[in-house]
Amino acid sequence: MPGLNIDWHLGGLPLHSPTPNGDSKLRTLSWNNHTAPASVNGWILPEEDVEDEMETVKGSTAANGYEAAERPAIHRKSSSPMMPAFMTSAPGKVIVYGEHAVVYGKAAMAAAISLRSYLLVTALSKSHRTITLRFPDIDMEHTWKVDELPWSTFSQPSKKKYYYDLVDKLDPELVEAMQPHLSIISPKASPEDRKIHQNAASAFLYLFLSLASRNFPGCVYTLRSTIPIGAGLGSSASISVCLSSAILLQLRTLSGPHTDQPREEAELQIERINRWAFVGEMCIHGNPSGVDNTVATGGKAVVFKRGDYSGPPTVTPLRSFPELPLLLVNTRQSRSTSTEVAKVAALRKSQPAVVELILEAISQITASAHTLISKSNFDPKDAGSVQTLGDLMKTNHGLLAALGVSHPKLERIRDIVDTVGAGWTKLTGAGGGGSAITLLNSTASPSTLQSLEEALANEGFEKYETTLGGDGVGVLWPAVLHNGSEDENGEEIDQEMFMKADGRDGVERLVGVGAGAQEKREGWKFWSNTGGPHVNSEGKQEPISG
Repeated sequence: MPGLNIDWHLGGLPLHSPTPNGDSKLRTLSWNNHTAPASVNGWILPEEDVEDEMETVKGSTAANGYEAAERPAIHRKSSSPMMPAFMTSAPGKVIVYGEHAVVYGKAAMAAAISLRSYLLVTALSKSHRTITLRFPDIDMEHTWKVDELPWSTFSQPSKKKYYYDLVDKLDPELVEAMQPHLSIISPKASPEDRKIHQNAASAFLYLFLSLASRNFPGCVYTLRSTIPIGAGLGSSASISVCLSSAILLQLRTLSGPHTDQPREEAELQIERINRWAFVGEMCIHGNPSGVDNTVATGGKAVVFKRGDYSGPPTVTPLRSFPELPLLLVNTRQSRSTSTEVAKVAALRKSQPAVVELILEAISQITASAHTLISKSNFDPKDAGSVQTLGDLMKTNHGLLAALGVSHPKLERIRDIVDTVGAGWTKLTGAGGGGSAITLLNSTASPSTLQSLEEALANEGFEKYETTLGGDGVGVLWPAVLHNGSEDENGEEIDQEMFMKADGRDGVERLVGVGAGAQEKREGWKFWSNTGGPHVNSEGKQEPISG
């Protein structure tokens, strides 16, 4: 039937697949006494749009053979949005142990941090046939006309992808088809900014065109992030996870999250989001490891190891990883990952035996931390346990410095922290600049922390108080929070309010999920903390592929 696709199973899911808030009651329409959800391409239609679509197919025969019931012509009404405004959110990440050793087949550990990206999705009425992507933190905004996008290329039978597909490489023809719609973005921006804008847009467009269809309603996608860009903190992966989860939610292909959701079912949703987030990462980075998006999706922490580069790394989730107070300090020193990796490769070539010992020592540090955290009696509030983790971080930094990937600014941050006795510091990521992380000592006094803050500020460093090991991808459905509002029904987060939130602190005050000492905000729900851990027949937590 031209122009209409009635989804009887919503892509293979049960007819009454639960919505993100757990409600499984969907509006239905009748086809000669046969009832199905009133959806077009997976979207639940408002009653007036059901009437419009029924008028369109009056007297015709659907693909499944049922004849549409005759009904009088009904004038088209002004349609309302097809679903409420909602939000998705995903964390950034830091590498806690194992940088550079992971390049040579050793294990490393990465963990989520409470700095996050937030995406607000607002559906437009049926008459608005546009898709808008807004990223005010980087001064990026662009609108596409839905009907002018390259649907004919993306919908070819040999190229069409579905939500359950595994995509491990980009299709060059699809990438080429997007170029005219990317090249017009931010024409007046600097070449560097324009590249960032177009990379973000390419991730969005590839996911949108792969998963949606020409009949997809118009929407506005507004993205705010509290994660510094280009600091090695997984900002692009966080954005990709937000986009992936949002589009999959719009297609009704995700269930939950809800508190009594079985772990296996929650893991399936996480995997589905993660697969498509990885596609977004490929659009931005070309050949990503898959670790950043895995952490941003599942939260907490992972141990990852890559035997070779012919396949994805082995990723073992650490669901019991504790939330720990972390100070993140941005050196404001630009760095190149490829340059730092090349330094280690050159040193390894000239001193193979020595470098191999250093890399193996780093690997043992990761293993020791993993063993400690995995113990059933591990207590993150125990000062001795925290000190052990901190000592391992400090030793890891010393080994990385021996490989030549530290920087005077990183060493200065470490000196300041050591001098005031506030905790344990190491570089995170490739080094050569970028960021340092400090595991804060729980016994440090307020005056000690104040001295640390003043010393860092005096030398021009940018600090972020964050939490290590928090939740992964989250959903706020609908986009309503109380925020101290007198209205007992809460306050709806609209586009204008979200756009006007002032900086990182303003975004956190308005919609932040909460972490660490801050109470988790009611309304946000996460797949990563539903049900219990997934274990195998031997009682061990199973690894997944990143």
